[in-house]
Amino acid sequence: MKLAAEVWRSSVRLLTTTNSPPQLNGGGNKSGLWRWRSFSGQPKRTVMWTWVCGFMLFTLGVISLFTGHVVSHLEWYSQQLSKRSLLDMSRREPIDVWKSKYSNFFYGCSERGRNFPPAVQEHSSNGYLLIAASGGLNQQRTGITDAVVVARILNATLVVPELDHHSYWKDDSDFNDIFDVNWFISSLTKDVTVVKRVPDRVMRSMEKPPYTMRVPRKSTPEYYLDQVLPILSRRHVLQLTKFDYRLANDLDEDMQKLRCRVNYNALRFTKRIQSVGMKVVKRMRKMANRFIAVHLRFEPDMLAFSGCDFGGGEKERAELAEIRKRWDTLPDLDPLEERKRGKCPLTPHEVGLMLRALGFANNTYIYVASGEIYGGEKTLRPLRDLFPNFYTKEMLANDELKPLLPFSSRLAAIDYIVSDESDVFITNNNGNMAKILAGRRRFMGHKRTIRPNAKKLSALFVDREKMEWHTFAKKVKSCQRGFMGDPDEFKPGRGEFHEYPQSCICQRPFSYDKHSTEEGEEEEIQEEVHNNARPGYGHLSPPDSERDEVFPD
Repeated sequence: MKLAAEVWRSSVRLLTTTNSPPQLNGGGNKSGLWRWRSFSGQPKRTVMWTWVCGFMLFTLGVISLFTGHVVSHLEWYSQQLSKRSLLDMSRREPIDVWKSKYSNFFYGCSERGRNFPPAVQEHSSNGYLLIAASGGLNQQRTGITDAVVVARILNATLVVPELDHHSYWKDDSDFNDIFDVNWFISSLTKDVTVVKRVPDRVMRSMEKPPYTMRVPRKSTPEYYLDQVLPILSRRHVLQLTKFDYRLANDLDEDMQKLRCRVNYNALRFTKRIQSVGMKVVKRMRKMANRFIAVHLRFEPDMLAFSGCDFGGGEKERAELAEIRKRWDTLPDLDPLEERKRGKCPLTPHEVGLMLRALGFANNTYIYVASGEIYGGEKTLRPLRDLFPNFYTKEMLANDELKPLLPFSSRLAAIDYIVSDESDVFITNNNGNMAKILAGRRRFMGHKRTIRPNAKKLSALFVDREKMEWHTFAKKVKSCQRGFMGDPDEFKPGRGEFHEYPQSCICQRPFSYDKHSTEEGEEEEIQEEVHNNARPGYGHLSPPDSERDEVFPD
């Protein structure tokens, strides 16, 4: 109150001094009148403005005393202005295709909140939750991540999830064949109680087998509490099947951070897989200080699922149509319309053209993360011609891979490790591996991740022969604005959390660099120079349909 009173007295003194009437006699009259006129040529406006200023000062003092929020609000506005200036700067500066200039201002932050209660112990939980994951390695990864969060919502004891042995890949690997199960359990001790199996005494005490159910996709926490918890409490052991994308995208911040702790910390590959993966990385680094990884995703199953044409004529259409029969619920699609919508993967040749147009020279070292390529060497040859320093896991670790060859998920884990460690990661579709790795790389400081803007590029590739390379490269750069993995590409309300883990990304203070490039500065477009693409951020393409989103990879 002392501060408020002092502010008020100061404002009153100012008003009294300024508004005292001029003396009728003596020199004081002229002096006072001179002071009045010199202060303002419009006395009435000055009086009004002074009253307003005094009232505002008084109000500010009272608010500061009784709420203490003024300073914190000023800090918040300062942070927002700092962030805005950072992103405004990024929109007008030349882009480095190897690294986002502003990536150092962002870092992963997934710590537990102060009010996040400890995990419920096994003997006090509402029962045991069994999870049957679905799909390939990365689709199962999303299911495992969400399973931990669901167990937390239900106050349940989570049994180590079962992996899918019946998907397209027919991989019979168990959880402990791919992930470090002991680390998974111990790292989540404060979040959720995890056990390797339901105790025998519990199984013997059950009158019926564990109840099995499948929840709808993207179910909310309220659904689990209203529809699943009563069954779990009654039966004490419950199994959720086909568990992929069965939890809502939007959760409160504590639960989103738990998702991050699971995905980016608890799910650690086994030492054997990690060792092989890092050997491949070291061999790439031995040849080049930096390299790019391309997830081609041009396997026959992917192409069949997409419903697109890739220039192979009637033979290609017949082969892909036969593979497509394994999905009973897929609609009939118009290949041309799908390409216009940006739903078709780029061919390896188109991927190579895009990368060269962006500024990657032909001496760039490239690691191709992929399974069986449709069309084999004939399909890959144009990409090899554009990037002769072309490598795969089979080329770099043939002997070490032999024990893993019968297991597609373990091979996919090697590609995951090398792609994660690469300087630049290029996706060729927005499937599960692309989303999971894009989110992880954002969490790890926005490591450069490039996703083709297939909707715009498809039309550009059709007209490729009608334009000079200089023009083509310029148009590719324009198409790729907003698809280069920069910090400001996320639009609130768009995209899956696994791809945009915004609740788990924090920003460091940013200070304006007076020497940054001025807006409007022209850049030279040179085919062989890396740092020659200008950023600018267009709108993200619409979120992928559920058909794309749940495709196993």
